[in-house]
Amino acid sequence: MVEKHKSIILGITGASGTVYGLRLLEYLLSQGYVVDVVFSNNALKVSKLELDQDWEGLNVQLLKQAVLEHLFKNLSGVADPETSLDIDAVKKRVNFWHESNIAASIASGSYQVEGMVVSPCSVGTLAHIALGTSHNLISRAADVMLKERKKLILVVRETPFSSIHLKNMLTLSDAGAVILPAIPAFYHRPHSIQDQVDFITGKTLDSLGIDSDLFKRWK
Repeated sequence: MVEKHKSIILGITGASGTVYGLRLLEYLLSQGYVVDVVFSNNALKVSKLELDQDWEGLNVQLLKQAVLEHLFKNLSGVADPETSLDIDAVKKRVNFWHESNIAASIASGSYQVEGMVVSPCSVGTLAHIALGTSHNLISRAADVMLKERKKLILVVRETPFSSIHLKNMLTLSDAGAVILPAIPAFYHRPHSIQDQVDFITGKTLDSLGIDSDLFKRWK
């Protein structure tokens, strides 16, 4: 497995669907990518409600350890079978940042990245990115992606959409972002929630230009 040296930034916000961001993180780490991760404070609250993971109040290093321990039992299922993967090796390729740390490397356009995903992306975060407020590290890093003309994928999680949501999505699409709502398909004949999570994750990877076999493609 060839290690990729440019980072992929992953923002996880307080929309329902934390599992989308975690599954993407799991896959990227298993494939040798460097990942910079930012959880919003609301995402930590949702993680407790949806996943029974009490990560609120942890500093970034303890959060990193807790999230990797949560994921690691699944990493072997998506990794290259010829590659041994251990948690210490993975730790070297993932950075966790607090949402208030505007001095983080990912807040600068000089930091080399392949792209950024916000998954799930709340409509509140969507609005902040559309307005360019840079209210926390997630929206600031997203703003950097737009100004540097780099890939920005927003996995929006809300239903139904209001006119305000739709206008914000159009604004961001016009600015170069990919709007990828967490809307599952059924042509691949899903048998489980995991199948549906993998479909959205696979479509996200497609938008990043990363090949995967996480879902059955239409033929």
